[in-house]
Amino acid sequence: MNHMHPVIGKVTLTVQNLERMTAFYQDILGLRIHEHLEGRTSFTADGKTVLLELIEDKKAALRNPRTTGLFHIAFLLPERSDLADFLKHLVQIRYPLQGASDHDVSEAIYLADPEGNGLEIYRDREPSEWRWQGDQVYMTTVALDVENLLEDASDSGWNRMPAGTLVGHIHLQVSDLAEAKEFYCDAVGFDPVLKYGSQALFFSWHRYHHHIGLNTWNSLGQGPPAEGSTGLKHYTVLFSGEEERNEAVKRLRARNAWVSEEADVIMTKDPSGIHIVLGMK
Repeated sequence: MNHMHPVIGKVTLTVQNLERMTAFYQDILGLRIHEHLEGRTSFTADGKTVLLELIEDKKAALRNPRTTGLFHIAFLLPERSDLADFLKHLVQIRYPLQGASDHDVSEAIYLADPEGNGLEIYRDREPSEWRWQGDQVYMTTVALDVENLLEDASDSGWNRMPAGTLVGHIHLQVSDLAEAKEFYCDAVGFDPVLKYGSQALFFSWHRYHHHIGLNTWNSLGQGPPAEGSTGLKHYTVLFSGEEERNEAVKRLRARNAWVSEEADVIMTKDPSGIHIVLGMK
């Protein structure tokens, strides 16, 4: 079960073709439409909490994959049987997978939406099974034991994303890891939990394995996508309360980070040009 505090809130994407993307997230991924307005659709798993929002820009150009921005959005399922059912569903409809991995802390399936946004659907092993060395968590990437996973498939099969589904983490492409670490750890206040070689870093709160992943595999030294591209518009970090959020805003301002406060929405921008809404639970 998810024992997790949600830390990543709503993720907002700019899309070229709202109809096609809405059909994918509803029919293939199994999210429920929360609200469908002119030019925008939001999705939920529990009927209340918005996990994803799509905003249409018919003139948008597809983002260059070598720019900074989204690597993947990771949806965390409550049970291993949910992941087994989801995998079976993808196989049955022949939707192409990009990968299936065991990360020691979790089991994950990777795919992309019709506009190339990366998605990870995963389930966590119990936190008591995670291996920590001091404040560093052990994560690896080996092939997922698909046959073993499928043994856990339920009799009823995949219906849609279970109500307990969360955005468990977000993984971003950045231009410089040292700058990003200073921003996410020293300013926003995340704890570093894993340095993966010289090209990836992971941060979290509450000793989770990671709420934010960063890498420079495609994006080292690159800038943000051209204005008016598809892809990540912004995502939300959920603070536990106003005090925690105000402290973060103070630290961001002290570092001369861009901060905008309009109509109760506080937003900032990381050194790679990725926009973040500073929200509260």
